[in-house]
Formats: sequence, structure tokens, C-alpha cells
Amino acid sequence: MPSRIALIRHGQTEWSANGRHTSVTDLDLTPEGEEQARTIPAILAGLGIDPARVWSSPRLRAQRTAALAGLTVDEVVDDLAEWAYGAYEGLTKAEIWPTDPGWTPFTAGAPGGESAEDVAARADRVLGRARDALAEGDLVLVCHGHISRSLMARWVELPISAGGVLAMGPAAVSVLATIDGTPAGDPILDHVNLIPFPRPAKKQQPAVSADPQGQTRA
Repeated sequence: MPSRIALIRHGQTEWSANGRHTSVTDLDLTPEGEEQARTIPAILAGLGIDPARVWSSPRLRAQRTAALAGLTVDEVVDDLAEWAYGAYEGLTKAEIWPTDPGWTPFTAGAPGGESAEDVAARADRVLGRARDALAEGDLVLVCHGHISRSLMARWVELPISAGGVLAMGPAAVSVLATIDGTPAGDPILDHVNLIPFPRPAKKQQPAVSADPQGQTRA
């Protein structure tokens, strides 16, 4: 099977659960985030992705997600860190929008942090190396929400603002590939924002009892 790139977002943290923009603040996973991370191997197996190499963001939440997913990190890549939000670090949209209506990093960058051009340059550096790494087999990148969305947009040669229409939930997996399966082929988004479906609840069977004549009944 042709080699592909799997992007994995870290599992839930306290700040991601509350919608707080998190970049340099080095939070660990919540218990729910840990459980989310443990679902990742099943998603990768279902996609037929067998990692030859694993790269991770330097942040604790990404490396913990990799470990709980049973992935051995071969290289910590600084360019996989989350978008630097500057003055908006730790704030929610509800706190930002009263003074900066409709703000998103994809269109406006972050005051005191990174611009869209800064992050596009980082994404392009990662993807340039990633194309070369595909010669060894599937590559897994464990990182964050906004940088993952930026990588998806730049992989298909769209402006980084296109990342704003892509989703990437906690512990989600997205897959970058090429149309003909070669590293130099035309890029495609093979899968976007795959998360595990919850197991259906088991239906309770009606209780069975015996009547005085020895017949069973529900």
C-alpha cells in the first residue's frame, strides 16, 4: 500500500475542554484525554497505517498522547508545536471576540504571537521533510489542532486560511496522501477528523423465569 502521513491531534486537556487557546502552556491530558489517546491504535489499524516513523511536537500533551497510543517517537520536531497565540494564550473566543470580532488565527494571526505566514512557513518545512520520509513508509505526526489544520491546507497547496474550514477534534486522525501513491504525486486529503465511534449500548435481555408448570416465560 502507498505510504501516507497520519496527523494525530493530542487528546483532551483541561484547556481544550474549555475552549482555551493553548500553545506554549504545557498541560497534560485529562483522564478523558487519556482514554481518547488509547483509541488511536484502532483508528490507525482500520486505516491500514503502519508507522515507519513517528514525529511529535515538543509539548507534553502530544508526547503523552503518542505514548498512550503505543507509538514510539523517533523525533521531536519543534515545527510541530501549536500556533503561538501570543496575547490570546489561554483565552476563549468568547473572551477574544468582544474586542476582536470574528478573530481566528488563520486570517489574522495572533497579536504578540505568530502570523499566518509564520505558521505556513513552519508547515511547509515539515511537509518538505515528510515527503522525503515517505520513502521509508507511513509517517505519523502527533501535534495539535491548528497546526494540523494548517498542515492539511498546505499539503493540498491551499492558502493557510483554508485551514479554517477543516476540523480536527481531540485525538482525531487525518490522513495526507497522493492521488497515485507516490511522494511526488498530486496531494489529496485522504481522510479528515476521524474519531472513534462510541460503542453501541448493549440491549438488555428480558428476564426469563419459570411458571409453576415448568414453562419459561419473559
